[in-house]
Amino acid sequence: DVQLRESGGGLVQAGGSLRLSCAASGFTYETFCLSWFRQAPGKEREFVSSISASGVDHYVDSVRGRFTISRDNLKKTLYLQMNSLKPEDTAMYYCAADWNGWCSGSQDGWGQGTLVNVSS
Repeated sequence: DVQLRESGGGLVQAGGSLRLSCAASGFTYETFCLSWFRQAPGKEREFVSSISASGVDHYVDSVRGRFTISRDNLKKTLYLQMNSLKPEDTAMYYCAADWNGWCSGSQDGWGQGTLVNVSS
């Protein structure tokens, strides 16, 4: 049973940084693709970043160069380092797991989210 729990969200001024974490349990973590999604108020959930089982990462254009995804297979924890934050990054951030280690785009489990609020 895929279980994911995000943490690290909060209120930050524009230009600041936050690091999100996602603790995982209940599955063979090292073989899964892991991703971050976000949902801003009144908008649909959108893909932010993913990292495959082999460590290949992808980003949505709006965060590339500012956000860095990483995973610690020993700690079974996924991270999202977010720098140069902008008000438009304000959203609930979710981590997700895909049993296809190469990142199929179909998620098999979701966390409950952590809120990021960037003030201007």
